[in-house]
Amino acid sequence: MKKKLWSALFVLSLALPGEMTAQVDLSRATYISVEQWRDTINALPGVDRQIISQDIGKLNLSVGIIHRNALDPSARRGGGGGAAAASDCGVSSGEPSGARGIQHLHQTETYIIVSGAGTLITGGSILNGRLSGPESVVTTTLNGPSCSGTIVGDVQRRDVVVGDIVIIPAGVPHGWASIPRHVDYLSVRPDPDRVLPSDYVHPSITIER
Repeated sequence: MKKKLWSALFVLSLALPGEMTAQVDLSRATYISVEQWRDTINALPGVDRQIISQDIGKLNLSVGIIHRNALDPSARRGGGGGAAAASDCGVSSGEPSGARGIQHLHQTETYIIVSGAGTLITGGSILNGRLSGPESVVTTTLNGPSCSGTIVGDVQRRDVVVGDIVIIPAGVPHGWASIPRHVDYLSVRPDPDRVLPSDYVHPSITIER
Protein backbone atom coordinates (compact mmCIF):
# COMPACT_ATOMS: atom_id res chain seq x y z
CA MET A 1 0.00 0.00 0.00
CA LYS A 2 2.82 2.42 0.92
CA LYS A 3 4.58 1.61 -2.35
CA LYS A 4 1.45 2.49 -4.34
CA LEU A 5 1.04 5.72 -2.36
CA TRP A 6 4.60 6.87 -3.01
CA SER A 7 4.24 6.01 -6.69
CA ALA A 8 1.09 8.10 -6.91
CA LEU A 9 2.76 11.05 -5.17
CA PHE A 10 5.70 10.85 -7.55
CA VAL A 11 3.44 10.93 -10.60
CA LEU A 12 1.51 13.87 -9.12
CA SER A 13 4.72 15.80 -8.49
CA LEU A 14 5.55 15.67 -12.19
CA ALA A 15 2.44 17.71 -12.93
CA LEU A 16 3.04 20.41 -10.32
CA PRO A 17 4.10 24.01 -11.25
CA GLY A 18 7.67 25.11 -11.75
CA GLU A 19 8.14 25.98 -8.08
CA MET A 20 8.11 22.25 -7.37
CA THR A 21 9.72 20.75 -10.45
CA ALA A 22 11.87 22.17 -13.25
CA GLN A 23 9.96 22.66 -16.50
CA VAL A 24 12.82 23.93 -18.64
CA ASP A 25 14.28 21.60 -21.24
CA LEU A 26 17.85 22.86 -21.43
CA SER A 27 18.62 20.49 -24.30
CA ARG A 28 16.49 22.52 -26.72
CA ALA A 29 17.14 25.92 -28.29
CA THR A 30 14.62 28.76 -28.66
CA TYR A 31 14.02 30.24 -32.11
CA ILE A 32 12.68 33.76 -32.73
CA SER A 33 12.44 34.83 -36.36
CA VAL A 34 13.28 38.27 -37.71
CA GLU A 35 9.67 38.55 -38.85
CA GLN A 36 8.55 38.04 -35.25
CA TRP A 37 10.74 40.62 -33.51
CA ARG A 38 11.14 43.18 -36.33
CA ASP A 39 7.96 42.98 -38.38
CA THR A 40 5.49 41.97 -35.67
CA ILE A 41 6.54 43.16 -32.21
CA ASN A 42 8.54 46.23 -33.26
CA ALA A 43 5.68 47.35 -35.51
CA LEU A 44 3.39 47.63 -32.48
CA PRO A 45 2.93 50.91 -30.57
CA GLY A 46 5.25 51.62 -27.68
CA VAL A 47 8.93 52.03 -26.96
CA ASP A 48 10.28 49.03 -25.04
CA ARG A 49 8.68 45.65 -25.78
CA GLN A 50 9.87 42.45 -24.16
CA ILE A 51 10.07 39.61 -26.69
CA ILE A 52 10.84 36.74 -24.35
CA SER A 53 12.03 36.03 -20.83
CA GLN A 54 12.92 32.48 -19.86
CA ASP A 55 14.75 30.30 -17.39
CA ILE A 56 18.01 28.99 -18.92
CA GLY A 57 19.24 27.12 -15.88
CA LYS A 58 21.59 29.25 -13.79
CA LEU A 59 19.73 32.47 -14.63
CA ASN A 60 16.81 33.91 -16.55
CA LEU A 61 17.48 35.52 -19.92
CA SER A 62 15.32 38.13 -21.65
CA VAL A 63 15.40 39.75 -25.07
CA GLY A 64 13.59 42.98 -25.88
CA ILE A 65 13.21 45.28 -28.88
CA ILE A 66 13.20 49.04 -28.38
CA HIS A 67 12.10 51.74 -30.83
CA ARG A 68 12.77 55.41 -30.18
CA ASN A 69 11.64 58.29 -32.35
CA ALA A 70 13.69 61.37 -33.20
CA LEU A 71 14.97 63.31 -30.20
CA ASP A 72 16.00 66.95 -30.41
CA PRO A 73 18.99 67.67 -28.11
CA SER A 74 17.54 71.08 -27.23
CA ALA A 75 14.64 69.34 -25.48
CA ARG A 76 17.08 67.85 -22.96
CA ARG A 77 18.90 70.99 -21.79
CA GLY A 78 19.22 71.75 -18.12
CA GLY A 79 18.40 69.30 -15.34
CA GLY A 80 21.38 69.98 -13.09
CA GLY A 81 19.71 72.47 -10.81
CA GLY A 82 18.19 72.23 -7.36
CA ALA A 83 16.66 69.23 -5.64
CA ALA A 84 13.36 67.83 -6.88
CA ALA A 85 10.28 67.76 -4.68
CA ALA A 86 10.44 63.97 -4.35
CA SER A 87 13.31 61.56 -4.92
CA ASP A 88 13.60 57.82 -4.32
CA CYS A 89 17.10 57.19 -5.67
CA GLY A 90 20.20 58.74 -7.20
CA VAL A 91 22.22 61.78 -6.20
CA SER A 92 21.16 65.31 -5.23
CA SER A 93 23.54 67.28 -7.48
CA GLY A 94 25.82 66.94 -10.47
CA GLU A 95 26.86 68.35 -13.83
CA PRO A 96 24.06 67.75 -16.38
CA SER A 97 24.85 65.47 -19.32
CA GLY A 98 22.03 66.63 -21.58
CA ALA A 99 20.15 63.32 -21.31
CA ARG A 100 17.52 61.68 -19.21
CA GLY A 101 17.93 57.99 -18.55
CA ILE A 102 17.52 54.97 -16.35
CA GLN A 103 19.63 52.55 -14.34
CA HIS A 104 18.56 48.99 -13.66
CA LEU A 105 19.45 47.76 -10.19
CA HIS A 106 19.86 44.09 -11.14
CA GLN A 107 19.99 43.77 -14.90
CA THR A 108 22.84 44.14 -17.38
CA GLU A 109 21.81 44.98 -20.93
CA THR A 110 23.54 44.38 -24.26
CA TYR A 111 22.31 46.71 -26.99
CA ILE A 112 22.55 45.63 -30.64
CA ILE A 113 21.68 48.54 -32.92
CA VAL A 114 19.52 47.22 -35.78
CA SER A 115 18.17 50.43 -37.36
CA GLY A 116 18.84 54.16 -37.23
CA ALA A 117 21.44 55.96 -35.11
CA GLY A 118 21.82 58.26 -32.13
CA THR A 119 24.06 59.62 -29.39
CA LEU A 120 24.03 57.36 -26.34
CA ILE A 121 24.99 58.55 -22.85
CA THR A 122 26.21 55.99 -20.29
CA GLY A 123 27.68 56.29 -16.80
CA GLY A 124 27.41 59.07 -14.27
CA SER A 125 24.49 59.12 -11.82
CA ILE A 126 20.76 59.70 -11.80
CA LEU A 127 19.78 63.09 -10.37
CA ASN A 128 16.87 63.06 -7.90
CA GLY A 129 15.60 59.84 -9.41
CA ARG A 130 12.34 57.98 -9.07
CA LEU A 131 12.16 54.21 -8.57
CA SER A 132 9.88 52.23 -10.85
CA GLY A 133 6.71 51.16 -9.06
CA PRO A 134 6.44 47.54 -7.89
CA GLU A 135 3.54 46.92 -10.29
CA SER A 136 4.90 48.91 -13.25
CA VAL A 137 5.76 47.14 -16.51
CA VAL A 138 9.39 48.22 -16.09
CA THR A 139 9.61 46.35 -12.79
CA THR A 140 7.48 43.29 -13.58
CA THR A 141 8.30 42.62 -17.24
CA LEU A 142 11.14 44.66 -18.71
CA ASN A 143 14.07 45.35 -16.37
CA GLY A 144 13.16 44.84 -12.74
CA PRO A 145 13.55 47.67 -10.18
CA SER A 146 14.99 50.75 -11.92
CA CYS A 147 15.82 54.38 -11.15
CA SER A 148 14.90 57.06 -13.71
CA GLY A 149 15.80 60.72 -14.06
CA THR A 150 18.32 63.17 -15.47
CA ILE A 151 21.83 61.77 -15.96
CA VAL A 152 24.58 63.86 -14.38
CA GLY A 153 28.29 63.55 -13.67
CA ASP A 154 31.14 61.81 -15.47
CA VAL A 155 29.57 60.12 -18.51
CA GLN A 156 30.54 58.42 -21.74
CA ARG A 157 29.05 59.91 -24.91
CA ARG A 158 29.06 57.78 -28.06
CA ASP A 159 27.47 58.04 -31.49
CA VAL A 160 26.10 54.58 -32.34
CA VAL A 161 24.99 53.18 -35.69
CA VAL A 162 23.61 49.94 -37.11
CA GLY A 163 25.77 46.99 -36.13
CA ASP A 164 27.23 48.57 -32.99
CA ILE A 165 27.05 46.62 -29.73
CA VAL A 166 26.98 48.25 -26.29
CA ILE A 167 27.25 46.36 -22.96
CA ILE A 168 25.71 48.29 -20.06
CA PRO A 169 26.36 46.69 -16.65
CA ALA A 170 23.66 46.65 -14.00
CA GLY A 171 23.59 49.93 -12.08
CA VAL A 172 25.02 52.04 -14.93
CA PRO A 173 22.72 54.91 -16.02
CA HIS A 174 22.00 55.15 -19.74
CA GLY A 175 19.90 57.30 -22.05
CA TRP A 176 19.82 59.11 -25.37
CA ALA A 177 21.15 62.65 -25.83
CA SER A 178 20.01 62.91 -29.46
CA ILE A 179 18.37 60.78 -32.14
CA PRO A 180 18.36 62.32 -35.65
CA ARG A 181 15.51 60.21 -37.08
CA HIS A 182 14.98 57.06 -35.05
CA VAL A 183 16.91 54.23 -33.43
CA ASP A 184 15.88 50.60 -32.95
CA TYR A 185 17.90 48.13 -30.91
CA LEU A 186 17.65 44.63 -29.54
CA SER A 187 18.40 44.37 -25.82
CA VAL A 188 19.73 41.08 -24.44
CA ARG A 189 19.06 41.03 -20.70
CA PRO A 190 20.66 38.43 -18.40
CA ASP A 191 18.75 38.16 -15.14
CA PRO A 192 20.88 36.34 -12.53
CA ASP A 193 18.69 37.54 -9.65
CA ARG A 194 15.56 36.27 -11.41
CA VAL A 195 13.62 39.48 -10.87
CA LEU A 196 11.69 38.93 -14.13
CA PRO A 197 9.32 36.15 -15.22
CA SER A 198 10.87 32.85 -16.27
CA ASP A 199 8.19 32.06 -18.87
CA TYR A 200 7.20 35.30 -20.64
CA VAL A 201 6.53 35.41 -24.39
CA HIS A 202 5.12 38.50 -26.09
CA PRO A 203 1.43 37.79 -26.73
CA SER A 204 1.71 38.65 -30.44
CA ILE A 205 3.99 35.70 -31.27
CA THR A 206 4.40 31.98 -30.73
CA ILE A 207 7.95 30.71 -30.36
CA GLU A 208 9.50 27.37 -31.19
CA ARG A 209 11.65 25.42 -28.76
